[in-house]
Amino acid sequence: MINLYDGGAYLLHGTELIADSGEAALAVKAKTGQEITKEEAKKNTIAYGILESHNTSGNMDKLKIKFDKLTSHDITFVGIIQTARASGLKKFPIPYVLTNCHNSLCAVGGTINEDDHMFGLTCAKKYGGVYVPPHQAVIHQFAREMLAGGGKMILGSDSHTRYGALGTMAMGEGGPELVKQLLEQTYDINMPGVVAVYMTGEPMKGVGPQDVALAIIGAVFKNGYVKNKVMEFVGPGVKNLSADFRIGVDVMTTETTCLSSIWQTDEKIQEFYDIHKRPEDYKELNPGAVAYYDGVIEIDLSKVKPMIAMPFHPSNTYTIEELNANLMDILDDCEKKALVSLDGAVDFKLKNKVRNNKLYVEQGVIAGCAGGGFENICAAADILKGTSIGPDEFTLNVYPASMPVYMELIRNGCAATIMETGAVMKTAFCGPCFGAGDTPANNAFSIRHSTRNFPNREGSKLQSGQISSVALMDARSIAATAANKGYLTAATDMPDKIGAYKYSFDKTIYDNRVFDSKGVADPDVEIKFGPNIKDWPAMVALPENMILKVVSEIHDPVTTTDELIPSGETSSYRSNPLGLAEFTLSRKDPEYVGRAKEIQKAQKALEAGENPTAALPEMESVYAAITKAYPEVSLENLGIGSTIFAVKPGDGSAREQAASCQKVLGGWANIANEYATKRYRSNLINWGMLPFVIEEGELPFKNLDYLFIPGIRKAVEEKASEVKAYVVSGSEMKEFKLTLGEMTDDEREIILKGCLINYNRVD
Repeated sequence: MINLYDGGAYLLHGTELIADSGEAALAVKAKTGQEITKEEAKKNTIAYGILESHNTSGNMDKLKIKFDKLTSHDITFVGIIQTARASGLKKFPIPYVLTNCHNSLCAVGGTINEDDHMFGLTCAKKYGGVYVPPHQAVIHQFAREMLAGGGKMILGSDSHTRYGALGTMAMGEGGPELVKQLLEQTYDINMPGVVAVYMTGEPMKGVGPQDVALAIIGAVFKNGYVKNKVMEFVGPGVKNLSADFRIGVDVMTTETTCLSSIWQTDEKIQEFYDIHKRPEDYKELNPGAVAYYDGVIEIDLSKVKPMIAMPFHPSNTYTIEELNANLMDILDDCEKKALVSLDGAVDFKLKNKVRNNKLYVEQGVIAGCAGGGFENICAAADILKGTSIGPDEFTLNVYPASMPVYMELIRNGCAATIMETGAVMKTAFCGPCFGAGDTPANNAFSIRHSTRNFPNREGSKLQSGQISSVALMDARSIAATAANKGYLTAATDMPDKIGAYKYSFDKTIYDNRVFDSKGVADPDVEIKFGPNIKDWPAMVALPENMILKVVSEIHDPVTTTDELIPSGETSSYRSNPLGLAEFTLSRKDPEYVGRAKEIQKAQKALEAGENPTAALPEMESVYAAITKAYPEVSLENLGIGSTIFAVKPGDGSAREQAASCQKVLGGWANIANEYATKRYRSNLINWGMLPFVIEEGELPFKNLDYLFIPGIRKAVEEKASEVKAYVVSGSEMKEFKLTLGEMTDDEREIILKGCLINYNRVD
């Protein structure tokens, strides 16, 4: 089904692969008559061409990218605009779309969700943006319908910002990276590697885009095959996929930890733009006659079977056939893995879901940027036609990704077909994907065509003894399961009833409801601020020397941003930095906030010109040991804060709050063996936090230890490859080494000044 190349490969005329070897260059010449170096062939990827056209540095090894458009939703745009306003924002310099698809239920926290929406509307008017009201579209569907364009680049403050199937290279990053674009700065990265996803064959009936996506994720996540690289979809199999199918695969590439994605385009993508009344935005994209890729994922689409990603990660994949054949063994393995993911906090069981040797699930959801597409829902309707989901525990909820999609489903009868089974059609909403909608019952098991299935991602709360779980599946197999009243069923095991439907895009509702400034700012508009919308607290510059207290130690193989700052109802507080910070690590380490605040007292005492040991007496012996070894250290050149250790933090969402919440609680650093994603490390840097790396192995420190880092400011200024640090215990100081990894000059300056706000601040 999937084959990963050990090294790179040449692609000839988009159809033939030649694995890199000592004879590869000769083979290429023999077949093409062309002598080309690997370096030249790398320039013939689609990705290289798009990056080159958006790079402003003049150096393709060190990119400084300016994007064509920006997009954010209602749990990110407030913080982004507030940060940019602190730096003198006068006008959005490029199109910026503000959608409202996360806190759109306005169900938590009184008025604060709708207050955020009104903030967004008035900012769109004041600064010249686009405002999409609640329930009209999820962020990524609106971008596909109205923003994407061949050869363009879009930056979004949501990790699933992926429009590669439409010929648009899109990236999801934390809010500060969008702030930089609003201030006409650049997105700075090294030239990423490019990995070909070489497709052959055609999917069998009943196999959908989520099945293909999960097969790829399962093959590449754990080995980091595409981490921080661009996935470029090529090969003869691409033409066998509809635009909707490609979109469904593409959006899930985020779960591989790749940087971005791009696909070759053809008449099916041209038809997509024609249907959406934007023919001028189509551009044919193909790799050059000889292109070189840093790796290859070879996938035979005809061999992909219906898949399931079991709790608690999209990479925990099996075919449904394999799961059903080895049911008790796989469920037992999932329960054992859950002991690690859930820290044994609750008694998590899956084996009790087996009834009559079949797996019973209590809920199905088809939703959001991954599942809510037109073809997915039409296929689900066809499978469900003439059946019933029954009156028992099982429920099915379906969320079209936009109102134009919903209107077409009403017109072609698919919405009615779904509803008459007992399933419920709902409006465009991202809630089921991040724990703010359709939370199952305690110990219930939900199957979802959405993007993630991390712990608590469905809305349960470990700290309250609640646990439910999610498995990811394609809409087709979810519908097959629903037709069998909750017993897990692959769509390929059902009669083939899936038909073809023609889609007609009607944007009348957008014309009637979406505010589009057409890029014209109105500086006289007064921004509406609700009482929950707060400014960022003041943040100080990096000190010459630093004392850190380790206030949380996490040894899970991967720590997600959901664990660093939970989603769900806590998302309502993202416009209030201090209010949101109270939830930091609340589901992973409930003692973190108290510990961080305790050490923060010492830093606040320093800033007030007081002795920090008076505010925190336990520091007295630490300070004495440090000044004995380093007599030049004084209260005038010292900073005090907290740090956490995690093996591999930052998988998942792009949310900057995973870093900023630590910062406003006095965090100065993370220490990790590696960072799961580029975007989380960037979030740390943009919030003035040091992204330390320590070699794998036994740690020289433990939770609640004090660490001393002498000359940290000088180390950052001088680009030191290693940073000397000490564990301080009583009068003893034990030395160990940290590294910071590569940073741009601007990133170093951001850290030195304390955060991106300070770096850009206009007084």
